[in-house]
Amino acid sequence: MAQVKSKVEESLDVMKANGLKYTKKREAIITYLIKRNRYISAKEVYEFMNQEYKGVSYDTIYRNLHDFERMELLETTELNGEKKFRFHCSQHLEHHHHFICVVCGKTKEIHMCPMTYFEDQLNGCTIEGHRFEILGRCENCQ
Repeated sequence: MAQVKSKVEESLDVMKANGLKYTKKREAIITYLIKRNRYISAKEVYEFMNQEYKGVSYDTIYRNLHDFERMELLETTELNGEKKFRFHCSQHLEHHHHFICVVCGKTKEIHMCPMTYFEDQLNGCTIEGHRFEILGRCENCQ
């Protein structure tokens, strides 16, 4: 629980540094994403928030998710044609990639990078970034 609180506090500091005011709703969204620790849809965040804050708009949720992504608090991916969000797991970790369950969105960190293989094949090119994801079904969704 202390780790969740620390991540929430760090996230709130990042928001403040980027000019976003503190609101209980923003804190609730970030806390929810940290605790879920998987890729989830804006709709799922909206459904959770609507239980806590009746009448909250979907646009408000979606706008905040994109603001958090812009601030690098969240990572995104696309699963089954839908954009999904998750709390950025590597803010203080070494470079890594993910296995993502296409059913539940659960992620597992992969602590190796295949880029050296690709760099050898792209002689003369400048790589400005990369993202490596393995998609499949986790042990619970088999």
